[in-house]
Amino acid sequence: MKKTSKTKYSLGLDFGTNSVRALLVDVRTGRELATAIYNYESGQAGIILDPKNPNLARQNPADYLKGIEVSVGQTLAKAKRADKRFDPSQVIGVGIDTTGSTPIPVDKDGRPLCFDKEFKKNPNAMAWLWKDHTGFAEAAEITKLAAEEHPEYLAKCGGTYSSEWFFSKILHCLDADPKVFDAAWSWVECCDYIPAVLTGETRPDKILRGRCAAGHKAMFNEKWGGLPSKEFLTKLHPKLGALRDRLYSQTYTSDVAAGKLALPWAKKLGLPAGISVAVGAFDAHLGAVGSGVFPGTFVKIIGTSTCDICVWPNDQPLADIPGLCGIVDGSVLPATLGLEAGQSAVGDIFNWFIEYLQPGGPVKGSHEALTKKAAKLRPGQSGLLALDWNNGNRTILVDQRLTGLLIGQTLHTRSEEIYRALVEATAFGALTIIKRFEEYGVKIDEVIACGGISEKNPLVMQIYADVIGKEMKIARSAETCALGSAIAGAVVAGKEAGGYDKFSDAQAAMCGVKAKTFKPDLENHRIYVELYRLYRQLHDAFGTKEWSGSLYNVMKDLLALRDRQLTEKP
Repeated sequence: MKKTSKTKYSLGLDFGTNSVRALLVDVRTGRELATAIYNYESGQAGIILDPKNPNLARQNPADYLKGIEVSVGQTLAKAKRADKRFDPSQVIGVGIDTTGSTPIPVDKDGRPLCFDKEFKKNPNAMAWLWKDHTGFAEAAEITKLAAEEHPEYLAKCGGTYSSEWFFSKILHCLDADPKVFDAAWSWVECCDYIPAVLTGETRPDKILRGRCAAGHKAMFNEKWGGLPSKEFLTKLHPKLGALRDRLYSQTYTSDVAAGKLALPWAKKLGLPAGISVAVGAFDAHLGAVGSGVFPGTFVKIIGTSTCDICVWPNDQPLADIPGLCGIVDGSVLPATLGLEAGQSAVGDIFNWFIEYLQPGGPVKGSHEALTKKAAKLRPGQSGLLALDWNNGNRTILVDQRLTGLLIGQTLHTRSEEIYRALVEATAFGALTIIKRFEEYGVKIDEVIACGGISEKNPLVMQIYADVIGKEMKIARSAETCALGSAIAGAVVAGKEAGGYDKFSDAQAAMCGVKAKTFKPDLENHRIYVELYRLYRQLHDAFGTKEWSGSLYNVMKDLLALRDRQLTEKP
């Protein structure tokens, strides 16, 4: 008979933009025993696109289901190879994070409409991925009506409703494809759909909806009775008002179990039936949990886009902060307000430059080659300045109709100079967000970064440290979102099963930061203070209605700074 270890493990499932990752974690030490990735098969890198509509981005929910089987199966197989004593019976809980807002139109049984033959190839019947901006006009309509009749709805989500969010997408579906809208009994966020599938209860009126998605993307708040009123939604469209009755009236935090792992899925995955499955949340929020977030910590999840997460004790007063993606009680950690901000594109901007423009060809223009050359440049040396709005602005302007900008080009401008300017632009965008938090009294003692870029590109991290003027720490885990999900799995399992009763206890045991950090170079920071002044001039000129003034000085100031940096000794 096989002798198994007494070690207990939790399983985290991280549904990202292009793939799903499974991660198996020792709940006592945070040791990551095994992980596996399944890349979504549909569309382009898992995304259904429309060449005639650059705002469209959808996903096939079938990829999610196959991804669970493949990634978990491979993870358990790797775990057995890594530790001969490992047995799946040691897994005590499962946590789930996904992108968001990524709502799915479903029938009365919770089955995605695209699983029906009639809608199989219709993108409107699929999951509306977070980066889908087709609802930008509807977002403006929602913002306008809320500002006139219910400003409190907007106060907790930064003052502007975004096209990335729940009701914008649903209202756009109603406008663009009423046949799909009429066929949908309800809409379910991806982070609610996956736990429902695993627990075997997918009926929309029975699913436990997560506080995270509801509060940050659907204007849910118990102060006004949950979701926006039926009267408000009816004014947008009578059918949207009628839909409210088929949505939800309660939400739950991720320390609550969505249910138990159903027997059919337990058999498919080789896991114990009946283990607890946590209520789902967004990847960034559980990524912050996996990074060790607590009051005073600013977590940057840096990937294709960036999400910034803070928490604030819910028994202390906090002003509404304009431009944020939400202030939601319990969306990150219980008993704290979760504060979300972010940038709509970061890694996507770097990838655009490399993959679309291909400066210097596929080898000379690679990330590695350009990073190496860009690292030799001094701040301001190129005379370039960029705005990081290639996919719109998520925070603090909340305007997806903004676009990127590069200023200062001459006949001598080189590709590595542009590459560095794009990196600096994302750092200036990050600083703008931090300044907004601090302006409204949110003290930031430390910055912790996580995600692929923070792991792989030290130049980006050093530029961020130099621009922001704060030490950049890196989360110990390379998979903080999946780790945060695993932490949620360990919490819903509870102490009796070998897990935890509180997130703080689980984080203390399972989280950490790397020994290497990135400290600001004071001379570089001084130069970046000058550049940031010009960045804010462009930011306000192109991004706000209120700005008035002249941009006459910008090019000349950039040239003066360039000449100084080229002639002064380092």
